[in-house]
Amino acid sequence: MARMRGAIAAVVGIGEVPTGKFPERSALEAAAQVAREAVRDSGVDRRDIDVVMPTGSIFSRDFNSDLIFGRLVEELGLSGTVHSNMQVMAGGASGSTLLKTAAALVRAGLANNVLCVHADKLGTGVPIDVAIDIFSTLGIPEDWERPYGQHFSSIAALITRRYMEETGTTAEQVASVCVALRKWAELNPNAMFRKPLIVAEVLESKMLSEPLHAKESNMLADGASAFVVTRAERAADLTEKPAYLLGAAGRVTHYSLTQEPDMTRFGYADAARDAFAMAGIGPKDVDIAEIYDSYPVFNLIALEEMGLVERGVAGAFVLAGNTWPGGKLPMTTNGGMLSQGHTGAGGGVAVLVEACRQLMGKAGPRQVPNARIAVETSTGGSYMDAQVLVLANEVR
Repeated sequence: MARMRGAIAAVVGIGEVPTGKFPERSALEAAAQVAREAVRDSGVDRRDIDVVMPTGSIFSRDFNSDLIFGRLVEELGLSGTVHSNMQVMAGGASGSTLLKTAAALVRAGLANNVLCVHADKLGTGVPIDVAIDIFSTLGIPEDWERPYGQHFSSIAALITRRYMEETGTTAEQVASVCVALRKWAELNPNAMFRKPLIVAEVLESKMLSEPLHAKESNMLADGASAFVVTRAERAADLTEKPAYLLGAAGRVTHYSLTQEPDMTRFGYADAARDAFAMAGIGPKDVDIAEIYDSYPVFNLIALEEMGLVERGVAGAFVLAGNTWPGGKLPMTTNGGMLSQGHTGAGGGVAVLVEACRQLMGKAGPRQVPNARIAVETSTGGSYMDAQVLVLANEVR
């Protein structure tokens, strides 16, 4: 195994509430709850949190403005002790971007402990048709694509069809990603969907945007999650198993999908190469793949482009059960957006929190035994960026 290099920073505490439809739970209540959980879990005194970093909330302009202007700082009783409240927003890539930004602050000595928070109410905070209209077209060019009916499901369908044509991947293999994720969600008390799922059920569901079916699409939900980032050298004094950030890289490849050079690869190969080199590891060293999964094809693309499996075999690999609980390469072990639920920018934050949870040994019945190294991916907008993080619970 490659010798791991020094850690950039460490996650020492996490918090999360159940994802789903919770009309009685306000976004502020959820944000405050996960923030307090993460701080308690971290072992950091709340008065030692010097930066609060919320990411964007989509359902409400007013709530998002409150996050920008420090309402959470006041709600947590941190007024006067926090040095900075700043919003970091990169859509689905916000989890990775929050951690990269927080790590840079602590690495540079500009902060000691950074609290990163997400909360949204896309499930019940606005009428569902409004939520779909808002969410499905954000980041799609208003001049050239949106007027002609382009939306996230149609974009995912284009990518899926092209990927299937190029690699020979079957509809059953694509659908098997949803089944694999549901296997993990069955073990996750915070997941929105926990009922067992089979490939036939996925393929028999309503056709959404050919070749994608309804059960291959994410469901908008209410949710919140948080994590605390600190300097790597003090992390072990705070918690038994920190989640150390060893490598981070990304590629922004387009805004409009028409400008993406290869919609079946994106920038994952380049991002993974750089992140692995920074961490001093290779694909064979990865124990867990926490992959951003707004639609199943993106799991397959990421697996292949990161070198975790060969090009064109990811579908067969997943269909064979290799990414299920007990499989060779556990993947997206919280159930992802396709089973835990999609909370806007929080979908990626939840996947990152799950990567840390696994490395910290706090995943309960879905804990992956002897997990040491996790790779986490995310992407925002019309899959315009490919972000790859490498995390580990020890540093050599």
